[in-house]
Amino acid sequence: MSEPTLSDLADFPSLDPGSVRLPQASDVESHTALTHKPRILLLYGSVRERSYSRFLAQEAQRLLDLFGCETQVFDPRGLPLPDGAPDTDPKVRELRDLAAWSEGQVWCSPERHGAMSGILKSQIDWVPLSVGAVRPTQGKTLAVMQVCGGSQSFNAVNQMRVLGRWMRMFTIPNQSSVAKAFNEFDEAGRMKPSSYYDRVVDVMEELTKFTLLLRGRAPYLVDRYSERKESAEELMRRVNLRTI
Repeated sequence: MSEPTLSDLADFPSLDPGSVRLPQASDVESHTALTHKPRILLLYGSVRERSYSRFLAQEAQRLLDLFGCETQVFDPRGLPLPDGAPDTDPKVRELRDLAAWSEGQVWCSPERHGAMSGILKSQIDWVPLSVGAVRPTQGKTLAVMQVCGGSQSFNAVNQMRVLGRWMRMFTIPNQSSVAKAFNEFDEAGRMKPSSYYDRVVDVMEELTKFTLLLRGRAPYLVDRYSERKESAEELMRRVNLRTI
């Protein structure tokens, strides 16, 4: 970002001049695209033996692998309730390490009582918004999907979009909601051909594209005036304390 001139800021008396950066297209292009495979973490929201959210997440994983991604699926079995164990718990550490490793994520939940499942929400709640000065999810891409026991609904994916925004993730426009999921998977847990399956392909293709596009540029894209201003003020306080 380029530095503004005093004339640029003449009509903005409330702005902190030292924290303002003027976005430039050349700044975006200057960030080199990464060359390793996109790293995608998949979370699902049920521990049932025949879990359709797990089946859908595994189907998404196969597609992501086909599209050239490196994938990991987190198994939520054994994960304690949020704040019910120290963050040194092995399952908590596994989840947090995978969240830090990932460049994009897939959240897949059944809809229960018109909402995402508590199992999926618990996984998200264990991922901290910040670790020191690092936000583990900021700038990562996100795709949201849900399975329905009855007619098609979008309550769970809408909730997950709100969470994705709160976690400062780039949630892609497309999404998947599979109605009457018990009809859409065979005995082996593979998804049958259908318009629902085609939508899952669309979502995973889009997630891969957005991840390739954004991951190397995320630090630039999430750089914010308010945080630069706060950092500048903190620095000034530290400097002033040292000179007393």
